[in-house]
Amino acid sequence: MSDSLTTIEDLAARIPDGAKLALAPDYSGCSMATIRALIARGVRDLHVVGVPSVGFQGDMLIGAGCVATLETAAVTLDEYGPAPRFTAAIKAGNLRIIDGTCPAIHSGLQAAEKGIPFMPVRGIVGSDLLTHRDDWTTGTDPFGEEDGPIVMVKAIRPDFTLIHAPLADRHGNAWIGVRREMMLMAHASRETLVTADEIYDGDLLADEKLAPGTIPGLYVSAVAEAKNGAWPVGLFGRYGGDDAHLRDYLERARTEEGFASYLDEFVHAPHAHKAAG
Repeated sequence: MSDSLTTIEDLAARIPDGAKLALAPDYSGCSMATIRALIARGVRDLHVVGVPSVGFQGDMLIGAGCVATLETAAVTLDEYGPAPRFTAAIKAGNLRIIDGTCPAIHSGLQAAEKGIPFMPVRGIVGSDLLTHRDDWTTGTDPFGEEDGPIVMVKAIRPDFTLIHAPLADRHGNAWIGVRREMMLMAHASRETLVTADEIYDGDLLADEKLAPGTIPGLYVSAVAEAKNGAWPVGLFGRYGGDDAHLRDYLERARTEEGFASYLDEFVHAPHAHKAAG
């Protein structure tokens, strides 16, 4: 594409109600700027895929009533403790959970990446997870070279991947360094939407040092510049999380009223969803 640059609001508008949306974990590339815009827009009935887990962005979407189904290996706010709005939604029975494991989530995406219907995985054998996943099945080595059952994990093909990168260019290329889960997400998804801290002046794929860690623009539908767009979580190689803000979120989100006040301040107030630390 010749110029893929757009706005954060446009990225959020591209994700319709009911979409299957892949999100990266907090230690990777989280487009919190777009998450706030999605909540402000009032998106509903999302099927969120945490790759392989989901943190603050998932908790915010769930608390705001944007998520109908969550498919992930874990919901974690790491050292900050349990995810309060996720916990409340589970207790209220307001969220459908598709439980997975880290290898299973990655394997399902790898199957979609390769255009095949499933990926064989051994590590799940013996887990009671199999009793809860009627979309997985077991079989044996068709070549007869190895004994024992193999789990066939169904391909996971998100409608959209949403990520934040340190660098992107006008051609849609996005540099994600060693965070290879985002490359897998882009390959497996029908569309990939990217926010970036900085728009690179040139072609990332033409730089021998940057090209190996760059998602090619052919996988990316649109890019929006968002300085500090991962805030309040951190961005690898750029900045850490805003500890005071994250602790404030955790305290406020323990109650429905506190979470509503957080959204009023940081999402629904004029231009609040563009806020950055």
